[in-house]
Amino acid sequence: MRIGYGEDLHALVKGRPLRIGGVVVPADEGEQAHSDGDVLIHAIADALYGAIGSRDIGYHFPDNDPGCLNLKGEVIAHHAVGLVRKAGYEIGNLDCTVFLQQPKLSRLIPQIRSSLASILELNVKRISVKAKTNEGFDAVGEGKAIRAVAVVLLEKENEK
Repeated sequence: MRIGYGEDLHALVKGRPLRIGGVVVPADEGEQAHSDGDVLIHAIADALYGAIGSRDIGYHFPDNDPGCLNLKGEVIAHHAVGLVRKAGYEIGNLDCTVFLQQPKLSRLIPQIRSSLASILELNVKRISVKAKTNEGFDAVGEGKAIRAVAVVLLEKENEK
């Protein structure tokens, strides 16, 4: 087994869609980013890369590469899952938390889990997504940023 941890943070700005786990969330602001800014998928990808010792998302998709401009999180996730499988592993389970002051995400959690299950080709029962506010503290709590963390457990393919 291997464990990976990923984390991502983006400023929130007007004029961008808010993407979380492949779902466009109704909001006045979205993530400022070179890619589509899907903070949850970015954290998951970093957790997957980390679990197999394959550096980080910035190494695989540099933010100074014009080819990565507005790149969909799904492309990043498929790349990470492909490397995980090439290394001989499968995702055992995934535990994620999104930190966002507004809008509240609780009603969207089932949709986000379902989207991630489809993107990662994983049974939805293996995916946990939680939502938290920062109770008014720091950039997230002030509504200026969104943050996500993810922990993944990988299992060898033949041990499942």
